[in-house]
Amino acid sequence: MNKSKILRGDVVKVIAGNHKGKIGPVVKVSKDKKRVYVEGIVAIKHAKPSQTDQEGGMKEIPTSVDISNVSLVDPKNKNGFTKIGYKIADGKKVRIAKKSGVEVK
Repeated sequence: MNKSKILRGDVVKVIAGNHKGKIGPVVKVSKDKKRVYVEGIVAIKHAKPSQTDQEGGMKEIPTSVDISNVSLVDPKNKNGFTKIGYKIADGKKVRIAKKSGVEVK
């Protein structure tokens, strides 16, 4: 099982692909844990006019990014990337940013 450390609400930066350099919160993590939807990343879809869509034309639809192409933005530094680690605090397992040691919410 591929357990992802990136969760919904985390602020990530795209580090590879067509959307490289864009930063935004994760809106959705796919069920297979291999793709994430990041706010502001869209693809252009060309749609023909139909009964339901009289206009047609170019539509922007949210698109997913492979989870290996995003990196968590350090909550303390805001510019640097970090990996995610875990520690036990008050009997609960919490996620921490490895670079700064700050808890990731």
